[in-house]
Amino acid sequence: MIHPVAGFIVYGVHKDGLKDPMGAPFIDNAIVKQSKRALARAGLKVVEHDLVIATKEEARSALKKMKSDDGIDLVILFSGTWVWAAHLAAAIRDLVASGKAVLIWTHPGSQGWRPVGGLVMHGGLLEIGVPHKFVYGEANDADTILKIASYARAAHLKNFLNMSTMGTFGGRGMGQTCGVADPSQWMRMFGVDIDSRDTTELIRAAEAVSARELSGLQPRLKKLFGTAPEKGIVNERSIRLYLALKKLVEKEKFDFYTIQSFPGLGDDYSATCFAQSMMLEDGHGTSTLGDFNTALTVLLLTKLSKERVYYGDLQHIDKKKKEIKIIGDGACPPSLAGKLGPAGFSEHGIPTEGEAGGLSVKLICKVGEGVLARLGRVSGEFRMVITRATIFEPPKDQIEQRLHECGIPFWPHGFVTAHCDIDRMLDNWTNEYACLGYGMEVYPALIDFCELTGIRPILP
Repeated sequence: MIHPVAGFIVYGVHKDGLKDPMGAPFIDNAIVKQSKRALARAGLKVVEHDLVIATKEEARSALKKMKSDDGIDLVILFSGTWVWAAHLAAAIRDLVASGKAVLIWTHPGSQGWRPVGGLVMHGGLLEIGVPHKFVYGEANDADTILKIASYARAAHLKNFLNMSTMGTFGGRGMGQTCGVADPSQWMRMFGVDIDSRDTTELIRAAEAVSARELSGLQPRLKKLFGTAPEKGIVNERSIRLYLALKKLVEKEKFDFYTIQSFPGLGDDYSATCFAQSMMLEDGHGTSTLGDFNTALTVLLLTKLSKERVYYGDLQHIDKKKKEIKIIGDGACPPSLAGKLGPAGFSEHGIPTEGEAGGLSVKLICKVGEGVLARLGRVSGEFRMVITRATIFEPPKDQIEQRLHECGIPFWPHGFVTAHCDIDRMLDNWTNEYACLGYGMEVYPALIDFCELTGIRPILP
């Protein structure tokens, strides 16, 4: 999981120990310390500014320092007491223009006049059109800290994407219209450069993998699957393709990638199921079929979740039960296998979608709470459908029946209950793929990411 870095600045006019008429300091240092500790417990690294700011000069100096620190994802402006908003506004505007996020946090309490300082800054930034998040809540309130932590994670994701590189191996797969990308739009919205490579380079790299490298992977495969795959040219090519893909992604410094899979590579050398499964297991944001939108969704979920991410076909929806089956064509990180059995080896098994065949993964996803999501485009506008979901395992006496329903029982299955209006979800879904991430904290962070980057969130 990511650990965002937050600059923390206290502001207020009545500072430096100045007391109110009743003899209490306007700025309660105990609350300030308590608030910083709460952020650290939530997984944020807090970079403190040691001076309470109030004047234009103090604001300019403090925010310039935060602006120039590339490691800081967002700045939390903590209302210590009331303030003259005009003294801070220009410096905050300049900070936000650099791409960093700003959050104004107001801790409740009548003494000290913190709400006044918070609301005057919130209103002032709204007036001049400076994007920010306003949070009003106590440091010991879990929902308050979740709001701040989610926004910080979203800011980290936004900053990670800026000046990142997405690789694409090959072109569009299976004639998909709903996964293509406009490189100029990706650069404009996210700061992402899209760089392409032909899949022939992958084949050359796969054939160059040494016998020592192949044998060196065996202990890890036995740990993940309990055994090694049977020896044979088809299985060996699948393993070679994984090792080659890993090498090239690292060599080209791709931050995430998509791969055509077929037609092309899956016919000429090997299906990509196993390679994609292992790259997901390694924590790479990726997708098949040249589907850029799924790749970015997988990247976001991977960075936000404590578990690995599964993407597969949204293969069946039972509207009455709100039950969804996600079935990927042999690609799934093996660590997601649940109590019904460890991950196993299987075959791709569809010659019309890759005559060369290939090794694939079979499993049933483990139980948990999480999120179903996917980025898409409608008439050029980015949208992301996001819903909370519960991942479950069917009863043991129903497993075989449930696996055979789709006609391909040897592919990975995820059984999910979606907590949403199914009709509205389907109306807005923009692809056959569903991306599944584990963890309740993922949901608000994705919504905040949409807010920060200009994506329209759809919350059915």
